[in-house]
Amino acid sequence: MTLSNVKCFLLDMDGTFYLGGRLIEGSLEFIDRVRATGRDFMFLTNNSSHNANFYVQKLKKMGLSIDRGRVLTSGEATCEKLRQLYPGKRAFVLGNEFLVEEFHEAGIPVDMERPEIVVIGFDTTLDYGKMQSVCDFVRAGLPYIATHPDFNCPTETGFMPDIGAIMAFIEASTGRRPDLVVGKPNTGIVEAVLKRTGLAVNELAMVGDRLYTDIETGKRSGMLSILVMSGETTEEMLAESATKPDLKFGRLSDMIPLL
Repeated sequence: MTLSNVKCFLLDMDGTFYLGGRLIEGSLEFIDRVRATGRDFMFLTNNSSHNANFYVQKLKKMGLSIDRGRVLTSGEATCEKLRQLYPGKRAFVLGNEFLVEEFHEAGIPVDMERPEIVVIGFDTTLDYGKMQSVCDFVRAGLPYIATHPDFNCPTETGFMPDIGAIMAFIEASTGRRPDLVVGKPNTGIVEAVLKRTGLAVNELAMVGDRLYTDIETGKRSGMLSILVMSGETTEEMLAESATKPDLKFGRLSDMIPLL
């Protein structure tokens, strides 16, 4: 598997294209080269604390103008999966206003008092009231879905706890893990990518900074996996991990000579 076979690069965002609010050097040049060679790209993010519109605006401020269709969040992929598995069911949504907005746009009813399913995202507005409510509903045995599995979200100064930490406190209180996790490295988000792009798995490459989400996505789905060392993964973590990328670069722009 080589870069020459790739028709569309699936790009992680935080830690891969930018870090927090700072563009990683060479990221825009990488996009220019991808476009110049007649290939395509799509941003694929597990971060469900924001929606596609938010990311389009964030990228625009960083100098990249794209349409909404080039951003797929784990929240959007979760909505697609819920429409398949639980059509018309009312959802308790543990998440920011952006995730709730995605549910409204997808036509999934949000009911925080009498839900039929429980969905958790990366909720940076989390408070103790929400913690108690979500545990009550999970403990009651409702179907329990998580948008993605990430333990930490990279920032310019380190990391902040992500949904993995939220799942851990829910498990500590209720004894349950999610019945379904949609985001990378799971199949739900890959199914959404294939539907949107119309491409085959062997025409895609997953590019990201995390072994257990980005690289594992490539391994599980059969697409080319490319690790960039600009975010979470260190050389020590890579050496100790059983998950190995097909290719490794310091950052996105290091691929330019090979495109």
